[in-house]
Amino acid sequence: MSTITTKDGVEIFYKDWGSGQPIVFSHGWPLSADDWDAQMLFFLQHGYRVIAHDRRGHGRSTQTADGHDMDHYADDLAALTAHLDLKDAIHVGHSTGGGEVAHYLARHGESRAAKAALISAVPPLMLKTAANPLGLPKEVFDGLQAQLAANRSQFYRDLPTGPFYGFNRPGVKSSEATIENWWRQGMMGGAKAHYDGIVAFSQTDFTEGLKKITIPVLVMHSEDDQIVPYGAAGPLSARLLKNGTLKTYKDFPHGMITTQAETINADLLAFLKS
Repeated sequence: MSTITTKDGVEIFYKDWGSGQPIVFSHGWPLSADDWDAQMLFFLQHGYRVIAHDRRGHGRSTQTADGHDMDHYADDLAALTAHLDLKDAIHVGHSTGGGEVAHYLARHGESRAAKAALISAVPPLMLKTAANPLGLPKEVFDGLQAQLAANRSQFYRDLPTGPFYGFNRPGVKSSEATIENWWRQGMMGGAKAHYDGIVAFSQTDFTEGLKKITIPVLVMHSEDDQIVPYGAAGPLSARLLKNGTLKTYKDFPHGMITTQAETINADLLAFLKS
């Protein structure tokens, strides 16, 4: 297995396939690099070098007790790009991974980056505050932590069965294999990392960081996202970015990189070639 060791001693697992312009994929909570299978195969076949890592505490990376915050996530991503000496890279983040990408670009600069895409992503801020009235109440995220602590395995069956992939919507056919793969990825990771990660993805305010990003960024979000509500996320991020483009979908789920991979991949490829 390919790993790098961060300055605080955490081993980060990564996949690195092919050659050409690199695309670096940052996964959502509480998953792993495996959630990008449909994208990595597609873009590898289109001549790109594809790279995806397991966030600290997730998948095959070290189940450390500490560092489960956006600063460490961004620093780990920076360590990976430096280790691989990536240049002209395209960064693609889904959900929490979108926050990781935005924070990496704002915190470490754009010298190694060419473009980025934020898919169903958590920025600018998920938490409801006086300045962010469209966000979700803190009680929602406290409830997620309580469910995780009480029975993580059951929680990780319920989330993909319903809102994550929109399988709770009328007329949407459920996929047991997709649900089981979500559960598998989640249970590979550490409970502490996932518990702390809920705070990281919900309470980090990316507003000022988004304003610093100057490279072209495609913001892809569905109006029917039941995990990261559209109104408080995609459109606001696109407006804050200096060079942001919003691509809106009507009835795709939060996990559209899996259930609508063909559409997402085609739209992302068009952006990369534009």
